[in-house]
Amino acid sequence: MSTLRLALVLTLAAPAAWAAPKTIALPDETAAFRPGPGMDVAEANCRACHSTDYVNTQPPKKGAAFWDAEVQKMVKVFGAPISAEDAKAITDYLAATY
Repeated sequence: MSTLRLALVLTLAAPAAWAAPKTIALPDETAAFRPGPGMDVAEANCRACHSTDYVNTQPPKKGAAFWDAEVQKMVKVFGAPISAEDAKAITDYLAATY
């Protein structure tokens, strides 16, 4: 095999090795939602996409309008499959608890 042909084969084969699937092990969730009515709905919907820390690190006492905007952003911008009924329950829970 000529040097040029060998170089071409190696150049074309290298990206396939780099693109091999990789797996990572994420640490266990350590944060928890604060207890309150609607916590189960928030856990079932919100934790499907992000950790509880995402909620826990939001500014405190922002109220229903803030949380409604956050929940609607998750649905409309990020495509979270949250029903209107669950979105209301999550907003109410977050506004009352955080």
